[in-house]
Formats: sequence, structure tokens, C-alpha cells
Amino acid sequence: MADENISVVPVVTARDLRRFARFNVQLYRNHPYAVPDLIKDTVHSFLPSRNAALEFCDAQTFLAVMDGKVVGRVAAIINHKANDVWKVRTVRFGWIDFIDDIRVSGALLDAVAAWGKERGMDRLEGPFGFTDFDPEGMLTDGFDRIGTMATIYNYPYYPQHMERLGLVKSAGWVEWMVRFSSTVPPRIERMSGIVLERYHLHVASLQKSKKQEARTYAYKLFWLVNEAFAPLYGYSAFSDRQIRNFVDRYLFMLDKRLAVIVLDSNDNVVAASLTMTSLAQAFQKAQGRLFPIGWWYMLKALKWKRSNVVESLFIAVKPEYQNRGLTAVLLKELGINASGAGYTMAESNPELEDNMRIQNHWEYYEGSEIIKRRAVFYKSIIL
Repeated sequence: MADENISVVPVVTARDLRRFARFNVQLYRNHPYAVPDLIKDTVHSFLPSRNAALEFCDAQTFLAVMDGKVVGRVAAIINHKANDVWKVRTVRFGWIDFIDDIRVSGALLDAVAAWGKERGMDRLEGPFGFTDFDPEGMLTDGFDRIGTMATIYNYPYYPQHMERLGLVKSAGWVEWMVRFSSTVPPRIERMSGIVLERYHLHVASLQKSKKQEARTYAYKLFWLVNEAFAPLYGYSAFSDRQIRNFVDRYLFMLDKRLAVIVLDSNDNVVAASLTMTSLAQAFQKAQGRLFPIGWWYMLKALKWKRSNVVESLFIAVKPEYQNRGLTAVLLKELGINASGAGYTMAESNPELEDNMRIQNHWEYYEGSEIIKRRAVFYKSIIL
């Protein structure tokens, strides 16, 4: 895919890292469905002082330049923890964006493959981030739906390029739009009551300040996620420092009414769901910047002019309680709390397309539907 008019260069300077971060915003400027990254967040993702994942990941960002203009970007990542767990030698590609030119996308992936091979990797796969809390999975269907803060939006030509470049789908996700009302679906109501009584469980009452609740539950929730998500494709466990980073970064955005925590008789966390109000339109208005006025759009969306849509961040159940109906407890409480707060719809986080334990529950909500699909792609890079 080499072309004398296109050069792919490693990002070395702080200035070039900012160019890397800005490219997504520029490529999708004023797009009706794309939700731009925050430039500052993208920059921080590649600074060891800001991103605890760089304690167990290696990373290199690249820019594709043609005629002096940036026309693409990509990050090459080796997650050593995930590779050890999954017994693979994978170099991930993430934060990938490019103009509709197969020479550009090909040159970007060639750069990632070469960087990975130099470090002993034998396969290329993505788009992945450092961990599962980074955006992952290329959009393959649902291009006419607004994106979310936590997922990737991309033009329809992206997956077409992957296919033309010889990459093959390795995993797929679906996203649901679920309609809430003040009435809990009868089956969810019945299952919830049975489960709570049978296993002597109760729902935590979140009455304290968010800082106090964070101290009480933050680490327990992420440890639960580590346990529950361990078998999921490509997952690597969060470290204590990563958890601190997430709490510092997202705590101010969360609404306690949208957090559901289920405890056993000894007050141990056995299941939880975390959801937040949609900030998609606020991010669009901010155009990648909190200053000078981007922060105002965020604050307004959080405090005074909320969307009627919430975005699910995760649903997690302790392994020994899985397949026992606890998801019904989480959904019942979330539906009651969300509808009481004025929300009418929820967009699920990306769920593995074969994870029917979760997806079967959405069908109890009238009018719910799959609205997006996404995938990761892989290719051998052995000569």
C-alpha cells in the first residue's frame, strides 16, 4: 500500500499528538451523527502520567500525511496483560480515522503491523483501545443514529476498507434502544421478586453524597466488573490506579438515581449496573473542546436540559450469581428510577452479539430494537 504521495509518520512531539487528537474532530465536523472525542481526553490517553493502562501497555501513534495535510491517524497498542491472558501475540489498532482513500487506510495499518512485528507480534486486530472502557468496535450498521460518548462513530466506508485490505471479522457487538415506562414488564417484575427472596439479596440505598458513595462502592464495582467480564473477548482487568482515574474523570457526570447495586445478606456487592444521561448532543456542540464554552454545554446537559435518553455503561453480575436472574433486578430498578427522573429510552452499551443472557431481557420491553452493530477485524501479519 506504499504510495510516494502518502507518508505515515510516528507521533513524537506534543504538537503532533494534538494534531492526532484534532483529526477526528476535523474529519467529522458538523456531522449530524458523529460525537467528537474531547481533544484533551485523547491526548491524555497517550500520556503515562495520565493513563494507568500504559503501565502494562506499549503504544505508538501515527499520522498519515498527504501533500502536507493530515489525512489519517491510528494508534498501535500492545496490551501485554490481555495477550498473556488470551495467549496471543496481538498488536491492536485503535483511534483509527482516515479519508476515503484505500491507500491511506492501507498505509496506516501497514505502519501498525510493522511496529507490532518489530516487537514480536503475529496478528493485527481492532479497533480496540487499551481496555474495554476505551471505545472499541467499528460501526458496521446504524450509521443514521447519533453516536454515544463511549463508542466509536465512523463513516460507512471504514468497514469496506477493512474488507478490501484483507481483514476478517473476529467479534461483533449489538446495541439496543430500550423504551422505558412507569410500568415494569410483568416478567421482569416477577423474576426480580423471586431472585431477591430466593438468594436473600437487597438493593443498596444510595442516600449519601456522591463522594461518600464513591468511597464506599467504586473499587467494589470495578472489582466486580473484573470478575464478571473476565471471560469476555479481549478483556483485561482494571488496576487500582485505573479505577482511581475513572472515578476522578467520570464521578461528576453520574446521577445516583441511575446506579443500581445489589447486595447479599453481608452487604457484599453481587451485581450492579451503571448508567448516565446522554451527553451526545453536548459533545457535538463542544466540538472537541471544553473551553471556552464546551463545559457550559456539558453542565447544561447534566443539570438543566437533560436528554430523554440514558446510556448504559455496564451491567455486571458476580460469576457465581450469573444465570440466576439478577439482571431482572437491575433492569427493574433502573427502569423505575430512570422513568421517574423523566427518561424514556436507554441505549445499551455494546453487547457481544452472542451474549443472549443479556439480550433476551430487552425483548420484554415493548418497542425495543437493535439499532447498531459493530465489529473488530483481524489479520495475520506473519510473513
